[in-house]
Amino acid sequence: MDDARSRLTRDGIRIYDAVDFAGMHTAGRLAAELLDRIAEHVVPGATTGGLDRLITDWVAQAGATSATIGYKGYAHASCISVNHVVCHGIPGSKIPGRSSDELRDGDILNIDITVIVDGWFGDSSRMYVAGEAKPFVRRLLDVTHDALMKGIEVIRPGRTFGDIGHAIQAYAEGNGMSVVRDFCGHGLGRVFHAPPNVLHYGRPGTGAVLEEGMFFTVEPMINLGGPQTKVLSDDWTAITRDKKLSAQFEHSVGVTATGAEIFTLSPAGRFHPTLGA
Repeated sequence: MDDARSRLTRDGIRIYDAVDFAGMHTAGRLAAELLDRIAEHVVPGATTGGLDRLITDWVAQAGATSATIGYKGYAHASCISVNHVVCHGIPGSKIPGRSSDELRDGDILNIDITVIVDGWFGDSSRMYVAGEAKPFVRRLLDVTHDALMKGIEVIRPGRTFGDIGHAIQAYAEGNGMSVVRDFCGHGLGRVFHAPPNVLHYGRPGTGAVLEEGMFFTVEPMINLGGPQTKVLSDDWTAITRDKKLSAQFEHSVGVTATGAEIFTLSPAGRFHPTLGA
């Protein structure tokens, strides 16, 4: 992309041209296809290291690049966060509280990948269940998924980032769950992370005003217990302080004249592991 075609707002948020949406759709679709493909491999007895090796191979086979391999010293093509791991779980590492990285029946996990296709970044994550999930776990997944979509529904020019956060927070807390404050969504496009920080909580009418051509992620982390987190000694893995379950769904979106385009829709309709949405 010729950066002369884009501009920055006074908040430092890049505004992309209409033709740039195509590049984001291509990158986002590949990320979504890989997350569709891994679903059948998420079973009891699988290992997080094995899942990541599959994703690494598939990214290479697609002629794409993993954005996370080499990022700040990270060595994997995915983050895989199991049960009370909020985000940035390292594949192949011991699942917190266990002696290995092997999945058990009923485990829930978030798999987060970012690929680079022709210079564009496609970033998405979604939840999976190894085996069968208990009803209260399914409810956590439902609320987290729906909170994400509530946030995306308010996106349109003239609204604010506080409107997005408020929609997510009101829905999650209205269902008796909490929103993680320590991590947020981010701008992306030709770069992995850029302004704005997309908070998943907030007050209506606050924050930067949305404009057509903004690209960013919305990726709420919703906890069954409190919102507090702790980063482990590996400097990556974040867990809930109370060790209660956490879930996350993430889409990359672009602001249009009338709303939002989701770049990372599941081609197979497998974004939600139990609803098929």
